[in-house]
Amino acid sequence: MSRTQTPPNFVPSLVKSFLETARAAVDSLVQTLSSYEKPPGDEVALFIMEAQRRRDVSFKRDHFFLRTSTEYANVQLTLEDLQGILEARLLEVSGNYISEHGLTRLERADYEAMAENLRRPPQGRIIPFLLNTDDVEPDRYSVNPLRASLSETRQSAFPAANVRMQGLRLDPRFAAKYEGSLLSAREAETIEDRLRAEEQRTYVDFADALKYEELSRLSDRLGIHLSIPALRMPLEPLRAEKSEGPLHRLIQESHKDYSTIAELYALMGRNVRKRKTLLLTVPHSPEGFGSKKAAEGQLVLNERGLERIEVRYRTARLYPNEVDRNDVSFAEANGNVTVGASSIHEYSFAATPSSPQFALYSLLSPEDGAIWHGVGRYAGTEVVRSYASIHESAGRVLAGLPGWRPLAPLNLNLAPGRMWVHERYRNIDASVGCVEDLVGLLRSSAALEPLQVKARPLAP
Repeated sequence: MSRTQTPPNFVPSLVKSFLETARAAVDSLVQTLSSYEKPPGDEVALFIMEAQRRRDVSFKRDHFFLRTSTEYANVQLTLEDLQGILEARLLEVSGNYISEHGLTRLERADYEAMAENLRRPPQGRIIPFLLNTDDVEPDRYSVNPLRASLSETRQSAFPAANVRMQGLRLDPRFAAKYEGSLLSAREAETIEDRLRAEEQRTYVDFADALKYEELSRLSDRLGIHLSIPALRMPLEPLRAEKSEGPLHRLIQESHKDYSTIAELYALMGRNVRKRKTLLLTVPHSPEGFGSKKAAEGQLVLNERGLERIEVRYRTARLYPNEVDRNDVSFAEANGNVTVGASSIHEYSFAATPSSPQFALYSLLSPEDGAIWHGVGRYAGTEVVRSYASIHESAGRVLAGLPGWRPLAPLNLNLAPGRMWVHERYRNIDASVGCVEDLVGLLRSSAALEPLQVKARPLAP
Protein backbone atom coordinates (compact mmCIF):
# COMPACT_ATOMS: atom_id res chain seq x y z
CA MET A 1 0.00 0.00 0.00
CA SER A 2 1.15 3.50 -0.64
CA ARG A 3 2.95 5.15 2.25
CA THR A 4 1.94 8.61 1.00
CA GLN A 5 -0.73 10.27 3.14
CA THR A 6 -3.96 11.42 1.57
CA PRO A 7 -4.05 15.26 1.41
CA PRO A 8 -7.01 17.01 3.11
CA ASN A 9 -8.44 18.39 -0.15
CA PHE A 10 -7.70 15.27 -2.17
CA VAL A 11 -11.25 14.26 -3.20
CA PRO A 12 -12.50 17.68 -4.43
CA SER A 13 -9.30 18.19 -6.42
CA LEU A 14 -9.70 14.68 -7.87
CA VAL A 15 -13.24 15.54 -9.01
CA LYS A 16 -12.01 18.79 -10.59
CA SER A 17 -9.18 17.01 -12.41
CA PHE A 18 -11.56 14.30 -13.65
CA LEU A 19 -13.97 16.87 -15.08
CA GLU A 20 -11.14 18.70 -16.81
CA THR A 21 -9.90 15.62 -18.66
CA ALA A 22 -13.02 13.42 -18.97
CA ARG A 23 -15.65 16.07 -19.65
CA ALA A 24 -16.49 14.61 -23.07
CA ALA A 25 -17.42 11.30 -21.40
CA VAL A 26 -19.47 13.10 -18.74
CA ASP A 27 -21.31 15.17 -21.36
CA SER A 28 -22.06 12.01 -23.39
CA LEU A 29 -23.58 10.43 -20.29
CA VAL A 30 -25.63 13.51 -19.40
CA GLN A 31 -26.95 13.72 -22.96
CA THR A 32 -27.87 10.01 -22.88
CA LEU A 33 -29.69 10.53 -19.57
CA SER A 34 -31.80 13.30 -21.09
CA SER A 35 -33.51 10.83 -23.45
CA TYR A 36 -33.34 7.76 -21.21
CA GLU A 37 -36.41 5.52 -21.14
CA LYS A 38 -37.03 2.94 -18.44
CA PRO A 39 -36.35 -0.60 -19.76
CA PRO A 40 -38.55 -3.61 -18.98
CA GLY A 41 -38.40 -5.09 -15.48
CA ASP A 42 -38.98 -3.95 -11.92
CA GLU A 43 -35.71 -4.54 -10.07
CA VAL A 44 -32.06 -5.35 -10.65
CA ALA A 45 -30.57 -7.81 -8.14
CA LEU A 46 -26.87 -7.31 -7.35
CA PHE A 47 -24.59 -8.13 -4.41
CA ILE A 48 -21.63 -6.88 -2.42
CA MET A 49 -19.21 -8.66 -0.07
CA GLU A 50 -18.93 -7.35 3.49
CA ALA A 51 -16.64 -8.93 6.09
CA GLN A 52 -16.19 -12.00 3.86
CA ARG A 53 -19.95 -12.49 3.51
CA ARG A 54 -22.21 -11.88 0.55
CA ARG A 55 -25.07 -9.41 0.94
CA ASP A 56 -27.70 -9.07 -1.78
CA VAL A 57 -28.83 -5.58 -2.81
CA SER A 58 -31.48 -4.51 -5.30
CA PHE A 59 -32.30 -1.34 -7.23
CA LYS A 60 -35.35 -0.21 -9.14
CA ARG A 61 -34.96 -0.65 -12.88
CA ASP A 62 -35.53 3.03 -13.58
CA HIS A 63 -31.91 3.74 -12.57
CA PHE A 64 -29.27 4.14 -15.30
CA PHE A 65 -26.82 1.26 -14.77
CA LEU A 66 -23.17 1.88 -15.63
CA ARG A 67 -21.02 -1.20 -16.08
CA THR A 68 -17.36 -1.70 -15.25
CA SER A 69 -15.69 -4.95 -14.17
CA THR A 70 -13.08 -6.87 -12.25
CA GLU A 71 -11.56 -10.20 -13.26
CA TYR A 72 -11.94 -13.73 -11.89
CA ALA A 73 -8.65 -14.53 -13.66
CA ASN A 74 -6.87 -13.44 -10.46
CA VAL A 75 -7.74 -12.90 -6.80
CA GLN A 76 -5.79 -9.69 -6.07
CA LEU A 77 -7.21 -6.23 -6.83
CA THR A 78 -5.25 -4.75 -9.73
CA LEU A 79 -4.65 -1.20 -10.89
CA GLU A 80 -6.90 -1.90 -13.87
CA ASP A 81 -9.72 -3.01 -11.53
CA LEU A 82 -9.32 0.04 -9.32
CA GLN A 83 -9.16 2.54 -12.18
CA GLY A 84 -12.38 1.21 -13.69
CA ILE A 85 -14.16 1.42 -10.34
CA LEU A 86 -12.89 4.88 -9.39
CA GLU A 87 -13.62 6.41 -12.78
CA ALA A 88 -17.08 4.79 -12.78
CA ARG A 89 -17.79 6.45 -9.44
CA LEU A 90 -16.46 9.80 -10.62
CA LEU A 91 -18.57 9.52 -13.77
CA GLU A 92 -21.65 8.53 -11.76
CA VAL A 93 -21.35 11.38 -9.26
CA SER A 94 -20.51 14.09 -11.80
CA GLY A 95 -23.16 12.84 -14.23
CA ASN A 96 -25.83 12.82 -11.54
CA TYR A 97 -24.84 16.26 -10.29
CA ILE A 98 -24.64 17.99 -13.67
CA SER A 99 -27.82 16.32 -14.91
CA GLU A 100 -29.69 17.45 -11.79
CA HIS A 101 -28.37 21.02 -11.65
CA GLY A 102 -27.98 21.68 -15.37
CA LEU A 103 -24.57 23.27 -14.92
CA THR A 104 -22.06 24.11 -17.63
CA ARG A 105 -19.67 26.09 -15.43
CA LEU A 106 -18.57 24.58 -12.14
CA GLU A 107 -17.33 26.31 -9.00
CA ARG A 108 -15.39 25.13 -5.97
CA ALA A 109 -18.62 24.47 -4.07
CA ASP A 110 -19.75 22.11 -6.85
CA TYR A 111 -16.55 20.05 -6.63
CA GLU A 112 -16.93 19.83 -2.87
CA ALA A 113 -20.56 18.74 -3.17
CA MET A 114 -19.61 15.98 -5.62
CA ALA A 115 -16.73 14.95 -3.34
CA GLU A 116 -19.21 14.55 -0.49
CA ASN A 117 -21.37 12.31 -2.71
CA LEU A 118 -18.32 10.15 -3.40
CA ARG A 119 -17.99 9.41 0.31
CA ARG A 120 -21.37 7.65 0.26
CA PRO A 121 -22.51 4.53 -1.64
CA PRO A 122 -24.08 5.17 -5.08
CA GLN A 123 -27.58 6.52 -4.58
CA GLY A 124 -28.53 8.80 -7.46
CA ARG A 125 -30.08 8.12 -10.82
CA ILE A 126 -26.86 6.52 -12.14
CA ILE A 127 -25.74 3.28 -10.46
CA PRO A 128 -22.26 1.91 -11.27
CA PHE A 129 -21.84 -1.85 -10.94
CA LEU A 130 -19.36 -4.63 -11.68
CA LEU A 131 -20.28 -7.16 -14.36
CA ASN A 132 -17.88 -10.00 -13.57
CA THR A 133 -17.55 -12.75 -16.18
CA ASP A 134 -17.66 -16.03 -14.28
CA ASP A 135 -16.94 -18.40 -17.18
CA VAL A 136 -13.38 -17.10 -17.67
CA GLU A 137 -10.38 -19.35 -16.97
CA PRO A 138 -9.04 -18.73 -13.43
CA ASP A 139 -5.49 -17.92 -14.66
CA ARG A 140 -6.24 -16.47 -18.10
CA TYR A 141 -3.51 -13.81 -17.95
CA SER A 142 -0.80 -15.51 -15.85
CA VAL A 143 -1.47 -13.24 -12.86
CA ASN A 144 -3.13 -15.63 -10.43
CA PRO A 145 -1.02 -16.41 -7.32
CA LEU A 146 -2.93 -19.72 -6.99
CA ARG A 147 -1.79 -20.83 -10.44
CA ALA A 148 0.24 -23.96 -9.58
CA SER A 149 -2.54 -25.51 -7.51
CA LEU A 150 -5.12 -24.67 -10.19
CA SER A 151 -3.08 -26.84 -12.53
CA GLU A 152 -2.45 -29.55 -9.94
CA THR A 153 -6.17 -29.84 -9.17
CA ARG A 154 -6.85 -30.02 -12.95
CA GLN A 155 -9.03 -26.89 -12.90
CA SER A 156 -7.07 -24.54 -15.18
CA ALA A 157 -9.59 -25.07 -18.03
CA PHE A 158 -12.63 -24.88 -15.73
CA PRO A 159 -14.92 -21.85 -15.81
CA ALA A 160 -14.14 -19.76 -12.71
CA ALA A 161 -17.68 -20.32 -11.41
CA ASN A 162 -16.99 -24.07 -11.17
CA VAL A 163 -13.55 -23.94 -9.54
CA ARG A 164 -13.43 -25.63 -6.14
CA MET A 165 -11.38 -24.26 -3.25
CA GLN A 166 -10.20 -27.67 -2.05
CA GLY A 167 -6.50 -28.07 -2.81
CA LEU A 168 -5.88 -24.43 -3.78
CA ARG A 169 -2.91 -22.68 -2.20
CA LEU A 170 -0.56 -19.77 -2.79
CA ASP A 171 2.13 -20.58 -5.34
CA PRO A 172 5.44 -19.73 -3.59
CA ARG A 173 7.32 -19.44 -6.89
CA PHE A 174 4.81 -16.94 -8.22
CA ALA A 175 4.91 -14.95 -4.98
CA ALA A 176 8.72 -14.82 -5.01
CA LYS A 177 9.06 -13.99 -8.69
CA TYR A 178 6.40 -11.28 -8.81
CA GLU A 179 6.66 -9.70 -5.36
CA GLY A 180 6.38 -5.95 -5.90
CA SER A 181 5.21 -6.21 -9.51
CA LEU A 182 2.04 -8.34 -9.47
CA LEU A 183 1.60 -9.08 -5.77
CA SER A 184 2.79 -7.47 -2.53
CA ALA A 185 4.05 -9.36 0.52
CA ARG A 186 1.06 -8.07 2.52
CA GLU A 187 -1.40 -9.34 -0.09
CA ALA A 188 0.31 -12.74 -0.23
CA GLU A 189 0.00 -13.01 3.56
CA THR A 190 -3.67 -12.06 3.41
CA ILE A 191 -4.35 -14.70 0.74
CA GLU A 192 -2.68 -17.38 2.86
CA ASP A 193 -4.64 -16.29 5.94
CA ARG A 194 -7.94 -16.47 4.04
CA LEU A 195 -7.08 -19.88 2.60
CA ARG A 196 -6.33 -21.23 6.08
CA ALA A 197 -9.59 -19.80 7.42
CA GLU A 198 -11.57 -21.66 4.70
CA GLU A 199 -14.33 -19.04 4.87
CA GLN A 200 -15.28 -19.25 1.18
CA ARG A 201 -16.64 -22.40 -0.42
CA THR A 202 -16.22 -21.27 -4.02
CA TYR A 203 -13.38 -19.66 -5.90
CA VAL A 204 -15.49 -16.75 -7.15
CA ASP A 205 -16.59 -15.96 -3.58
CA PHE A 206 -12.95 -16.14 -2.50
CA ALA A 207 -11.84 -13.72 -5.23
CA ASP A 208 -14.67 -11.29 -4.57
CA ALA A 209 -14.13 -11.37 -0.81
CA LEU A 210 -10.44 -10.47 -1.21
CA LYS A 211 -11.15 -7.66 -3.67
CA TYR A 212 -13.96 -6.16 -1.60
CA GLU A 213 -11.74 -6.32 1.47
CA GLU A 214 -9.11 -4.30 -0.40
CA LEU A 215 -11.74 -1.87 -1.71
CA SER A 216 -13.03 -1.33 1.84
CA ARG A 217 -9.51 -0.58 3.05
CA LEU A 218 -8.97 1.90 0.22
CA SER A 219 -12.38 3.50 0.79
CA ASP A 220 -11.49 4.30 4.40
CA ARG A 221 -8.11 5.67 3.43
CA LEU A 222 -9.15 7.79 0.44
CA GLY A 223 -12.55 8.98 1.64
CA ILE A 224 -14.25 7.53 -1.46
CA HIS A 225 -16.77 4.68 -1.27
CA LEU A 226 -15.38 2.13 -3.73
CA SER A 227 -17.38 -0.99 -2.81
CA ILE A 228 -19.86 -0.81 -5.68
CA PRO A 229 -22.29 -3.71 -6.22
CA ALA A 230 -21.62 -6.61 -8.58
CA LEU A 231 -23.33 -9.09 -10.86
CA ARG A 232 -21.93 -12.41 -12.06
CA MET A 233 -22.78 -13.64 -15.54
CA PRO A 234 -23.49 -15.92 -17.29
CA LEU A 235 -23.11 -19.09 -15.22
CA GLU A 236 -24.45 -18.04 -11.82
CA PRO A 237 -27.83 -16.85 -13.19
CA LEU A 238 -28.01 -19.78 -15.61
CA ARG A 239 -27.55 -22.17 -12.71
CA ALA A 240 -30.22 -20.39 -10.65
CA GLU A 241 -32.93 -19.86 -13.26
CA LYS A 242 -35.40 -22.37 -14.67
CA SER A 243 -35.55 -23.49 -18.30
CA GLU A 244 -37.95 -20.67 -19.18
CA GLY A 245 -35.59 -18.06 -17.73
CA PRO A 246 -34.12 -15.30 -19.94
CA LEU A 247 -30.63 -16.80 -20.37
CA HIS A 248 -32.12 -20.20 -21.18
CA ARG A 249 -34.40 -18.49 -23.69
CA LEU A 250 -31.38 -16.68 -25.16
CA ILE A 251 -29.66 -19.99 -25.93
CA GLN A 252 -32.86 -21.43 -27.38
CA GLU A 253 -33.70 -18.36 -29.48
CA SER A 254 -30.18 -17.94 -30.85
CA HIS A 255 -30.27 -21.49 -32.27
CA LYS A 256 -33.91 -21.62 -33.37
CA ASP A 257 -33.23 -21.92 -37.13
CA TYR A 258 -30.55 -21.64 -39.79
CA SER A 259 -31.33 -18.00 -40.61
CA THR A 260 -30.95 -16.89 -36.99
CA ILE A 261 -27.66 -18.71 -36.55
CA ALA A 262 -26.27 -17.28 -39.80
CA GLU A 263 -27.33 -13.73 -38.92
CA LEU A 264 -25.74 -13.92 -35.46
CA TYR A 265 -22.52 -15.23 -36.96
CA ALA A 266 -22.50 -12.34 -39.44
CA LEU A 267 -23.06 -9.80 -36.65
CA MET A 268 -20.00 -11.23 -34.90
CA GLY A 269 -17.93 -11.02 -38.08
CA ARG A 270 -18.05 -14.72 -38.93
CA ASN A 271 -19.40 -16.83 -41.79
CA VAL A 272 -21.49 -19.78 -40.66
CA ARG A 273 -20.56 -21.70 -43.83
CA LYS A 274 -16.89 -21.77 -42.84
CA ARG A 275 -15.58 -24.04 -40.14
CA LYS A 276 -14.88 -21.80 -37.16
CA THR A 277 -14.20 -22.49 -33.52
CA LEU A 278 -16.57 -19.74 -32.33
CA LEU A 279 -19.83 -21.18 -31.02
CA LEU A 280 -22.88 -19.23 -29.89
CA THR A 281 -22.75 -21.26 -26.70
CA VAL A 282 -19.89 -23.58 -25.70
CA PRO A 283 -20.97 -26.84 -24.01
CA HIS A 284 -18.84 -27.91 -21.06
CA SER A 285 -17.24 -31.36 -21.10
CA PRO A 286 -18.20 -34.17 -18.69
CA GLU A 287 -14.84 -33.60 -16.96
CA GLY A 288 -15.83 -29.99 -16.23
CA PHE A 289 -13.77 -28.22 -18.91
CA GLY A 290 -15.37 -25.01 -20.17
CA SER A 291 -12.54 -22.82 -21.48
CA LYS A 292 -13.60 -21.18 -24.75
CA LYS A 293 -9.94 -21.04 -25.78
CA ALA A 294 -9.48 -24.77 -25.21
CA ALA A 295 -12.72 -25.64 -27.02
CA GLU A 296 -12.45 -26.53 -30.72
CA GLY A 297 -16.09 -26.37 -31.71
CA GLN A 298 -18.18 -27.14 -34.74
CA LEU A 299 -21.84 -26.51 -35.53
CA VAL A 300 -23.30 -29.31 -37.63
CA LEU A 301 -26.14 -27.76 -39.65
CA ASN A 302 -28.72 -28.76 -42.22
CA GLU A 303 -31.08 -26.64 -44.30
CA ARG A 304 -33.46 -26.23 -41.34
CA GLY A 305 -30.85 -25.42 -38.72
CA LEU A 306 -28.85 -27.10 -36.00
CA GLU A 307 -28.27 -30.86 -35.90
CA ARG A 308 -25.63 -30.97 -33.17
CA ILE A 309 -22.67 -29.20 -31.57
CA GLU A 310 -19.34 -31.02 -31.43
CA VAL A 311 -16.53 -29.83 -29.15
CA ARG A 312 -13.00 -31.13 -28.64
CA TYR A 313 -11.22 -29.83 -25.56
CA ARG A 314 -7.45 -29.69 -25.90
CA THR A 315 -4.80 -27.86 -23.91
CA ALA A 316 -4.65 -24.26 -25.12
CA ARG A 317 -2.19 -21.43 -24.74
CA LEU A 318 -3.77 -18.46 -22.99
CA TYR A 319 -2.04 -15.13 -22.29
CA PRO A 320 1.06 -13.77 -20.54
CA ASN A 321 1.16 -11.15 -17.82
CA GLU A 322 2.69 -7.74 -18.54
CA VAL A 323 5.82 -8.26 -16.45
CA ASP A 324 7.13 -11.39 -18.17
CA ARG A 325 5.83 -11.83 -21.69
CA ASN A 326 7.29 -15.34 -21.80
CA ASP A 327 5.24 -16.48 -18.81
CA VAL A 328 2.14 -17.75 -20.61
CA SER A 329 -0.70 -19.49 -18.84
CA PHE A 330 -2.38 -22.61 -20.23
CA ALA A 331 -5.84 -24.13 -20.02
CA GLU A 332 -5.06 -27.82 -19.64
CA ALA A 333 -7.84 -29.97 -21.06
CA ASN A 334 -8.50 -33.22 -22.87
CA GLY A 335 -12.06 -34.31 -23.54
CA ASN A 336 -14.90 -34.38 -26.05
CA VAL A 337 -18.58 -33.53 -25.92
CA THR A 338 -21.41 -33.75 -28.45
CA VAL A 339 -24.75 -32.07 -27.84
CA GLY A 340 -27.80 -32.79 -29.98
CA ALA A 341 -30.10 -30.05 -31.28
CA SER A 342 -32.94 -31.04 -28.95
CA SER A 343 -30.77 -30.29 -25.92
CA ILE A 344 -30.30 -26.74 -27.23
CA HIS A 345 -33.82 -26.10 -28.51
CA GLU A 346 -35.24 -27.27 -25.16
CA TYR A 347 -32.30 -25.98 -23.20
CA SER A 348 -31.60 -26.90 -19.57
CA PHE A 349 -28.36 -25.71 -17.98
CA ALA A 350 -28.63 -28.44 -15.35
CA ALA A 351 -28.60 -31.10 -18.09
CA THR A 352 -26.27 -29.36 -20.56
CA PRO A 353 -24.03 -26.76 -18.91
CA SER A 354 -22.60 -24.31 -21.45
CA SER A 355 -21.18 -20.81 -21.73
CA PRO A 356 -22.86 -18.38 -24.17
CA GLN A 357 -20.80 -15.72 -25.90
CA PHE A 358 -20.49 -12.35 -24.12
CA ALA A 359 -21.88 -10.40 -27.07
CA LEU A 360 -25.10 -12.40 -26.64
CA TYR A 361 -25.56 -12.68 -22.90
CA SER A 362 -24.68 -9.00 -22.37
CA LEU A 363 -28.11 -8.31 -23.90
CA LEU A 364 -29.50 -9.45 -20.55
CA SER A 365 -27.11 -7.43 -18.42
CA PRO A 366 -28.84 -4.38 -16.89
CA GLU A 367 -26.16 -2.08 -18.33
CA ASP A 368 -27.29 1.14 -19.97
CA GLY A 369 -23.69 2.30 -20.30
CA ALA A 370 -20.42 0.35 -20.43
CA ILE A 371 -16.87 1.25 -19.47
CA TRP A 372 -14.42 -0.80 -21.52
CA HIS A 373 -10.83 -1.26 -20.37
CA GLY A 374 -8.26 -0.19 -22.93
CA VAL A 375 -9.97 -1.00 -26.24
CA GLY A 376 -7.34 -0.83 -28.96
CA ARG A 377 -4.53 -2.35 -26.91
CA TYR A 378 -5.75 -4.27 -23.87
CA ALA A 379 -9.21 -5.16 -25.19
CA GLY A 380 -10.15 -6.21 -28.70
CA THR A 381 -12.00 -3.82 -30.97
CA GLU A 382 -13.79 -6.74 -32.66
CA VAL A 383 -15.30 -7.87 -29.34
CA VAL A 384 -16.76 -4.40 -28.81
CA ARG A 385 -17.99 -4.26 -32.39
CA SER A 386 -19.73 -7.62 -31.99
CA TYR A 387 -21.30 -6.34 -28.76
CA ALA A 388 -22.60 -3.20 -30.47
CA SER A 389 -23.80 -5.12 -33.52
CA ILE A 390 -25.77 -7.65 -31.48
CA HIS A 391 -27.37 -4.92 -29.36
CA GLU A 392 -28.35 -2.89 -32.42
CA SER A 393 -29.89 -5.83 -34.32
CA ALA A 394 -31.32 -7.99 -31.53
CA GLY A 395 -34.83 -6.68 -32.12
CA ARG A 396 -34.87 -8.29 -35.54
CA VAL A 397 -32.80 -11.42 -34.93
CA LEU A 398 -33.94 -12.34 -31.42
CA ALA A 399 -37.41 -10.85 -31.38
CA GLY A 400 -38.70 -13.54 -28.99
CA LEU A 401 -36.10 -12.83 -26.30
CA PRO A 402 -37.62 -11.41 -23.08
CA GLY A 403 -35.98 -9.02 -20.64
CA TRP A 404 -33.87 -6.84 -22.92
CA ARG A 405 -34.45 -3.35 -24.37
CA PRO A 406 -33.89 -2.26 -27.98
CA LEU A 407 -31.33 0.46 -27.30
CA ALA A 408 -27.55 0.11 -27.60
CA PRO A 409 -25.70 1.10 -24.40
CA LEU A 410 -23.45 4.14 -24.18
CA ASN A 411 -19.85 2.99 -24.73
CA LEU A 412 -16.90 4.60 -22.94
CA ASN A 413 -13.27 3.56 -22.86
CA LEU A 414 -10.31 3.76 -20.50
CA ALA A 415 -7.89 5.10 -23.11
CA PRO A 416 -4.92 2.69 -23.31
CA GLY A 417 -2.32 5.44 -23.29
CA ARG A 418 -3.60 6.85 -19.99
CA MET A 419 -4.32 3.72 -17.99
CA TRP A 420 -2.55 3.49 -14.65
CA VAL A 421 0.70 1.54 -14.61
CA HIS A 422 3.23 0.53 -11.98
CA GLU A 423 5.88 3.22 -11.66
CA ARG A 424 8.73 0.76 -12.27
CA TYR A 425 7.35 -2.19 -14.26
CA ARG A 426 4.83 -0.15 -16.31
CA ASN A 427 2.14 -2.82 -16.04
CA ILE A 428 -1.62 -2.32 -15.56
CA ASP A 429 -1.96 -5.77 -13.92
CA ALA A 430 0.06 -4.80 -10.84
CA SER A 431 -1.86 -5.26 -7.61
CA VAL A 432 -2.68 -2.04 -5.77
CA GLY A 433 -0.46 -3.18 -2.91
CA CYS A 434 2.59 -2.97 -5.19
CA VAL A 435 2.29 0.77 -5.76
CA GLU A 436 4.32 3.01 -3.46
CA ASP A 437 2.57 6.30 -4.25
CA LEU A 438 -1.01 5.28 -4.97
CA VAL A 439 -2.36 8.75 -4.15
CA GLY A 440 0.02 10.29 -6.68
CA LEU A 441 -1.12 7.79 -9.30
CA LEU A 442 -4.78 8.61 -8.64
CA ARG A 443 -4.00 12.26 -9.32
CA SER A 444 -2.99 11.51 -12.92
CA SER A 445 -5.32 12.52 -15.75
CA ALA A 446 -8.48 10.48 -16.18
CA ALA A 447 -8.42 7.98 -19.01
CA LEU A 448 -12.15 7.93 -19.69
CA GLU A 449 -13.38 8.98 -23.13
CA PRO A 450 -16.35 8.26 -25.42
CA LEU A 451 -15.90 5.17 -27.59
CA GLN A 452 -17.26 5.33 -31.11
CA VAL A 453 -18.23 1.86 -32.30
CA LYS A 454 -19.37 1.09 -35.84
CA ALA A 455 -21.82 -1.79 -35.68
CA ARG A 456 -21.90 -4.39 -38.43
CA PRO A 457 -25.04 -3.97 -40.55
CA LEU A 458 -27.65 -6.69 -40.68
CA ALA A 459 -28.32 -7.82 -44.24
CA PRO A 460 -31.74 -6.66 -45.53
